[in-house]
Amino acid sequence: MSDIQNIKKLRSLTGAGFKDCSSALEESSGNIEKAIEILRVKGISKASKKMSRNANEGLIAISGDKNKCSIIELNCETDFVAKNEDFINFSKELSELNNSLKSDKDKLNKSKMKNGISVEENLINLISKIGEKINIGRIKTIESKSKKIFKYQHSVVKDNLSKLGVIVSIKTESTDEKVYNFGKQLSMHIAASNPLSLEAKNIDDQILKKEEELISQELKNLGKSEDIIKKISIGKINKFKEENSLLNQYWVMEPKKKVKEIIQELSIPNLQIEEFIRLKIGD
Repeated sequence: MSDIQNIKKLRSLTGAGFKDCSSALEESSGNIEKAIEILRVKGISKASKKMSRNANEGLIAISGDKNKCSIIELNCETDFVAKNEDFINFSKELSELNNSLKSDKDKLNKSKMKNGISVEENLINLISKIGEKINIGRIKTIESKSKKIFKYQHSVVKDNLSKLGVIVSIKTESTDEKVYNFGKQLSMHIAASNPLSLEAKNIDDQILKKEEELISQELKNLGKSEDIIKKISIGKINKFKEENSLLNQYWVMEPKKKVKEIIQELSIPNLQIEEFIRLKIGD
């Protein structure tokens, strides 16, 4: 093979630039396998420098069926890269692999992808090729044979990839068509209303503490006394809990009724919303 042919082959195998490939081949005395190793080491070095940058763009991928469904977030720095074909292909394969591993992040990182290389190594190679910080963000799997799982994706980029994704599971033995319609609408409601928990009592204490601090500071800035601040804060926190707990939110499709009222009207015995997750890029 000529030098140019070797460089072309190395570029196709690694996605690295012409100069990097040429230098790696010179350093390896024309040995392509060693050149790949050299580029990988350089890629690790480049990747580590990029990891300190912000990655607030990316894609949300959902894979699975009505019995087991997984959601995964893959972050990058720019929306341009989120639409890159290599990034998209990596995200799709990663999503399927994540679903098979039930969102075990340690296992996921070590798992082999279709090219025989681990997720960790493929991620490093992708960072080196694209030139941006890329990382695997939040992941979750919902699984149960006794539940019906519904999903919704908003701002779809391609296939099962979007900017916002929702998975929600409903426990019921009913096969009534009303359940399926409710499940689809519920996933859309969660996407639009962004509840923090199923019930008010389950909202994270740290979130409530932060909200209390913000309310208190706002009232202090208005010159309110400590007694007045305490009284007003109680009302505002209770309102915050209602507005951010799914069952107490007003139903997006019928804003005069709450979610819990819609469930009652369905008249389906033992129907319960079990769990949900909503992921949005940038949140």
